[in-house]
Amino acid sequence: MKKQKLLKAPKAYKNPGFLASRDARPLRILSEFLEPLSRFNYYNVKDTIVFFGSARIKPRSETMKHLRELAKNKSKKNIHSKEYHEQLLQAEVAVEMSRYYEDAKELSRLITTWSKKLKTKNRLLVCSGGGPGIMEAANKGAMLAKGESIGLNISLPFEQYPNEYITPKFNMEFHYFFMRKFWFMFLGKALVAFPGGFGTLDEFFELLTLLQTKKVGKKMTVIMYGKNFWNKIIDFRALVKYGMISSEDMDLFSFADSPKEAFDILKKDLLKNYSEFR
Repeated sequence: MKKQKLLKAPKAYKNPGFLASRDARPLRILSEFLEPLSRFNYYNVKDTIVFFGSARIKPRSETMKHLRELAKNKSKKNIHSKEYHEQLLQAEVAVEMSRYYEDAKELSRLITTWSKKLKTKNRLLVCSGGGPGIMEAANKGAMLAKGESIGLNISLPFEQYPNEYITPKFNMEFHYFFMRKFWFMFLGKALVAFPGGFGTLDEFFELLTLLQTKKVGKKMTVIMYGKNFWNKIIDFRALVKYGMISSEDMDLFSFADSPKEAFDILKKDLLKNYSEFR
């Protein structure tokens, strides 16, 4: 019987089929820890200011344009129809919410301008989730200040592409939400939570839980941006009233309603808590 000449089998770490398998899941998880770690170490990134917020909030110019188009074309529609009034209401709300895009952009610009004056390069870089909306605004503000910023994107069924303002070398893609959250928390010295939905609430409350239970031992400033919005969405005082949290837990975060107010809180806390920023 003639022996068959076999080709060399691929090494396990070069075998795409194996790497994509269930058995290799621990390797994929570890990769999402080690690859960012290697990159951050190489570029000497030690700390970040993290921006959370909705991917659905759009720039003021875009929302105003849509509202004007609705008003302009109302003669072509049945302006008394329920559909038109719903569209008009949505457009007006989008314009109202667009202030948070503009504020996130300005706050990021202020932070980046200040961080560039620090002695060590790549300190306190703005870090976002890498997508559109508030994330885009955060990265755009850093770019306007001629600084660098980080985008930690996540693969989703409805594809979320990285925004164009992320510094290319800090454009990262994650599969696992918990590894992405780890990198938000691990390097973060402060967090600003802008209005958002399930994702923002998930990330924000996980961080609060870690701070409350002291699983995060470092000093971390947490700002909820937009007091009126957040107090409508979450009744923190009711949580205290019913004994679900203690009154001291309210000290885990502050509210801010303008980029300057948020920046002043951040700067004051960072200078107080970390000698390297003085």
